[in-house]
Amino acid sequence: MTDANYSQLVKLYDEFHSQGFEVLAFPCNQFAYQEPGTEEEILQFAGKYGADSKFQWFSKGHVNGAKARETYSVLKKKLPGDIRWNFGTFLVDHEGNPTYRFDPTKNVYDTLKPKLEELLKKKNES
Repeated sequence: MTDANYSQLVKLYDEFHSQGFEVLAFPCNQFAYQEPGTEEEILQFAGKYGADSKFQWFSKGHVNGAKARETYSVLKKKLPGDIRWNFGTFLVDHEGNPTYRFDPTKNVYDTLKPKLEELLKKKNES
């Protein structure tokens, strides 16, 4: 599933980056210890998909619990619930408002694309 998530997020990035779409990546090792590597090792792995140079990367940290990074505390306040697995995804509009939340799925591209297109349309209309 990791391969599919990286590949499909890169595909979304390639298709929509020119319209202002960014992917912010927050590595986390809270889910079955699937991301134990150093930040350098994580970027090296992500490089197999081109994600290392396209996404905006942040240091590895927590997304749930008392040590959750502030970004996730804010996102989960607006769209409640713990993050259930790596690649939990939030779409944030051009004004910084969290608007949609997605649990990891085998087809990230098909799941996110319609909502992303909706947000980009609203951006262009404003």
